[in-house]
Amino acid sequence: MRDCASLNCPTIYGATAFSFSIGDVLTGKEATDGTSGGTPRSWSESMPHPDERVEYELWTNSNDECSPRCGEQVAFVRSFRGHAQILERGGYARFTPHYITWYCPEAFRLTRQCQSQCINHGRYCAPDREEDFGEGYEGKQVVVENLRQLCVHRVANESGLPWAWWDFAMDYKLRCSMKEKKYSKACAEEVVASLGLSLEKVLACMGDPDADADNAVLSKEQEDQIGRGSRGDVTILPTLVINDVQYRGI
Repeated sequence: MRDCASLNCPTIYGATAFSFSIGDVLTGKEATDGTSGGTPRSWSESMPHPDERVEYELWTNSNDECSPRCGEQVAFVRSFRGHAQILERGGYARFTPHYITWYCPEAFRLTRQCQSQCINHGRYCAPDREEDFGEGYEGKQVVVENLRQLCVHRVANESGLPWAWWDFAMDYKLRCSMKEKKYSKACAEEVVASLGLSLEKVLACMGDPDADADNAVLSKEQEDQIGRGSRGDVTILPTLVINDVQYRGI
């Protein structure tokens, strides 16, 4: 197998590499020979856009009991939050969270499965984590929370505090865990209030999940999932996108 010295290897190997590599390269702390921990890396595919700002996305999930991957995502948010906020405050990076959603075919929208897993009459869905539509949390509750977290980011951006999403995401995972049966609207709204963000604006952004109508925020998410140019569809969680290049897994 050829090593990284002769290949243009991806920048991101895992949560730890990502947590330190982006911050180091942007703040000039990366070793002068382009190595870290003895591992050569190429940064050419992740260099900033002409505005000298890295634009990156994390496709994630508010569900904390979907699989071991969910635990890894929680650990990533915890470890990278401080780095992300420093980079955004300094104007080095622009971060956008995303959440995968799918739709239920119209012919099946009255089925128990679609009604349990979808909002807005089958337009936006998430899988039931237990695959038991009569037990525990339903997929539609996950969709609503994903929508809330998207709207928290939008409201935070409008308020000039885009980095506040990281505080919300971490606080929510700590205070509103499914494992502790606290994954709820009430708990989420307490976290929003604790960060000083406008709950009224967040709710206005979310709209009515029971309406037989499109939701602009979630429709945009579905559009963004679709590949364009050299970028493929987003189908795996977690997926990291840096300057339009995908890295799956963290």
